[in-house]
Amino acid sequence: MPASGRPRVLSGAQPTADSYHLGNYIGAFRQWVALQDEFEAFYFIPDMHAITVDYDPVQLRERTYVAAAQLIAAGVDPERSALFVQSHVPEHAQLAWVLNGITGFGEASRMTQFKDKSAKTGAESASVGLFTYPILMAADILIYQADRVPVGEDQRQHVELTRNLAQRFNHRFGETFTVPEPHIVKDVAKIYDLQDPSGKMSKSFSSPTGVVNLMDDPKKAAKKIRSAVTDSGTDIRFDPEQKPGISNLLTIYSALTDRSVDDIVGEYAGQQYGHLKVALADIVADLVADFGDRTRELLGDRAELDRLLALGAERARAVAAPTLELVYERSGFVKAK
Repeated sequence: MPASGRPRVLSGAQPTADSYHLGNYIGAFRQWVALQDEFEAFYFIPDMHAITVDYDPVQLRERTYVAAAQLIAAGVDPERSALFVQSHVPEHAQLAWVLNGITGFGEASRMTQFKDKSAKTGAESASVGLFTYPILMAADILIYQADRVPVGEDQRQHVELTRNLAQRFNHRFGETFTVPEPHIVKDVAKIYDLQDPSGKMSKSFSSPTGVVNLMDDPKKAAKKIRSAVTDSGTDIRFDPEQKPGISNLLTIYSALTDRSVDDIVGEYAGQQYGHLKVALADIVADLVADFGDRTRELLGDRAELDRLLALGAERARAVAAPTLELVYERSGFVKAK
């Protein structure tokens, strides 16, 4: 248990787009905000992970600032949580190299994310960084002795690798790492593509009209909701199998208003899909309007963002540096004098 007496939680969100989207906000960021009350929270922007695929340096730098501003706009409080940029804490990369030495090639080869991402261009042209991505992710977690890691089901395999590496190092070199648990909140809403509700809302796979970006113009966001694919029939009910489109809209409505789906269904009983969509479009428009204003306000003062990120990195290094020092000592490295 950390000195604060609260268990420690860690998570990150890559700066690989100009805006996070509604699925990120509902499925992750709102949980991060809530976890600040119960946990000692470390939230970071994984810019080192972002360079494992083709990228533009100028764009990456700007998106890192945008990501930081959006996380604060979503409710992450830099005074209560350590909010920082991954590359500002060199211990991440230093621990990753040590973990590379105890990770089997076959073990790393079984990671599904590498298979999925390299399938687009072929494994031969994929970077070594993409292949070792899960090992850096393990270092991200272990360097902070994190107790819990909020992840979606698609990241559970990486947390299992992290647990395996922590246990392996502890067995070979002595108790060093906290073995983390995945923090998967069962009732967190999963948000689907507005145009194809068979797939989750995603920057990578959704069409532009299927994703509501948090930095969208409010009118544009509202139009995406009003144009969302619905289902045959006219009755409004929650039925993900038979009515995935309207069920997705009900999930979004419920998440953004903190009302139960049953309550919303009752309100719109006997009404047309259009009534629900118009009301939800207004709710989403209000959300992105406020979110966009707050984000732009933060981006207007880069010096203050730099200060907040430096504060977060200082807090992060206060935990990461002693962990790395212990790892180096256990690994047999000669201590620098």
